[in-house]
Amino acid sequence: DKFNQKNLKIFGPTKDAAQLESSKIWAKNFMKRNDIPTARFEIFDDAQKAQDYVKSLDYNVVVKADGLAAGKGVIVCNSSDEAISAIQTILVKKTFGDAGNRIIIEERIDGVEASYIALSDGNVAIPMASSQDHKRIFDDDKGPNTGGMGAYSPTPIIDENLAKKIQEKIIDKTIQSMKNEGITFKGFLYAGIMLKDNEPYVLEYNVRMGDPECQPITMRMDFDLYDYFVASANGELSSMPQISWKSQFSVCVVLASKGYPESYPKDEEITGFDSIPDNAYVFHAGTKQTDGKILSNGGRVLGVTALGNTLESAITNAYAASEKISWPHKFCRNDIGKKGLAYL
Repeated sequence: DKFNQKNLKIFGPTKDAAQLESSKIWAKNFMKRNDIPTARFEIFDDAQKAQDYVKSLDYNVVVKADGLAAGKGVIVCNSSDEAISAIQTILVKKTFGDAGNRIIIEERIDGVEASYIALSDGNVAIPMASSQDHKRIFDDDKGPNTGGMGAYSPTPIIDENLAKKIQEKIIDKTIQSMKNEGITFKGFLYAGIMLKDNEPYVLEYNVRMGDPECQPITMRMDFDLYDYFVASANGELSSMPQISWKSQFSVCVVLASKGYPESYPKDEEITGFDSIPDNAYVFHAGTKQTDGKILSNGGRVLGVTALGNTLESAITNAYAASEKISWPHKFCRNDIGKKGLAYL
């Protein structure tokens, strides 16, 4: 917004457009207004009313904090007791601070999750490559949600027909509906999608590429992304050539500090960067440099990302590179990308 006031070029959404991510309640109401497929929901700021509502339901729910909570403000519940505990965590204990002043309680849709990302200039939206994130902390999607423990691209879960459906029913409709409401959306639009009976439902929006999906997607780019940033800022995406991708698969394994997403140690020296093979790249996240040493400084520490001619070889390459890196409390999932193999 500040850049726009001074007539300077910038890539990315305005504060108004960013409400798609900054307020889950705003986003859910926007989807409801514009018939964009999403789970049915109710909004609460009173814990007792929320708990009474949950007890009245005959289906499982997801409890979400309204505001930004570092990817941890979504609690998937398997029973009404778990839902009541989630309501207490967010609304009463204020685990996420003001981000949890209001909550969404929505129907839990059980299906296959995938990520769909597009680049928009406010008029058109160009799809990026498909990807699939792995949100839970442990193998086989067990344990609490995280910001993401790994991703791969492309995902065979989204075939050409499904991609077309997501693009038309969700992405294009979102950009057009924003425009109809007086908001020009420029930047990356990320839709977290749940697929059920081959129909896509929006779980959440991000107004950025998504981490860790960004890493495998950028590894596969066969074009200069900067040119598309400029075209987006200028509202000229429709005149850009079709984007091209490497035919290879890419896998990103997130190396985290043991204990994440709860409490975890920091300031541990990380070694092994010199041994990373040429087919892999290490993206830094929760790290810092002190006296020439790289130290751990967060929950999700590194994203080790590799290419491969098949999904299987990309998985092998990413884990081989991950093994070169070590620090005392290093932790990762061991099954990133495996769920994609079942579709090939």
